[in-house]
Amino acid sequence: MAFCTNCGTQVPDAARFCVNCGTPVAAGAAPPVVVTPLKYDIEGHNLQIARVHLQPGQEIYAEAGKMIYKSATVEWTTRMSGNSIGDKIIGAFKRKLMGESLFFTHFQATAGAGEVGFAGHYPGKIQVFDLPPGQTIMVQRDGFLFAQSTVTLDIALVRRLGAGLLGGEGFILQKLTGPGLVFVHAGGDHVDFTLAPGETLQVQTGHLVAFEPTVNYDIQMVGSIRTALFGGEGLFLTTLTGPGRVILQSMTLERLRHELAPGEHQHSGDERNPLGAIARGNLGSFFSTDD
Repeated sequence: MAFCTNCGTQVPDAARFCVNCGTPVAAGAAPPVVVTPLKYDIEGHNLQIARVHLQPGQEIYAEAGKMIYKSATVEWTTRMSGNSIGDKIIGAFKRKLMGESLFFTHFQATAGAGEVGFAGHYPGKIQVFDLPPGQTIMVQRDGFLFAQSTVTLDIALVRRLGAGLLGGEGFILQKLTGPGLVFVHAGGDHVDFTLAPGETLQVQTGHLVAFEPTVNYDIQMVGSIRTALFGGEGLFLTTLTGPGRVILQSMTLERLRHELAPGEHQHSGDERNPLGAIARGNLGSFFSTDD
């Protein structure tokens, strides 16, 4: 069996294109990627830190600014993703769409074993995904923390206009494809669901952390206008339909900002986004005529 050089999916010997991503399969395709097991510990409760124990030659990459510490035996370099100049330019454009920095920081143990620590920027927990070759997980835009160098990070566009505009996650999600370990940070505590085919889960907007690509992602209006406007839950709910795995967070960054500065956040946010004011039931701000 051959393996796709783009996403790592196993493809039949006679296949001309990858069944997962559609990349042409060249003759004598690359052998399967060998992933060295990564040793790590996650410590803490709601301010967790991931301690990664790198063996000589092992490499991981992370979002800029997520490292807490490293041992002197670990070298770090900042570089753009992609092998060619064209790949680097396309990768930089995609990362700007995701709202991230143009560069990844790569960490490699060169002079013996070493240790690196990573954490998120606000209270929350770290979720770990062990992705086999070709398996993909969809993650909220600011969720990616770090991964093994064998993991591919790309963007995925939300297919439905309504889901992107009103679903709370935006039009762009992060798409991570194995093989390798992926570490994701999200707020508060996490709850994990495995949806059966056709099973539906309705989620408050913004609380979705990650889901498998087999899950259908859309938005639905709450049952009645009265419930939407005066029930305090907003006009829309994110609707997830199985089969597949779904992970939710109990605290969003937006809600944390609101709790830390309720007056300023509510006033400025609702003036800029009248639809959001209605969705949150904040009619006083929306209909205010103060200059």
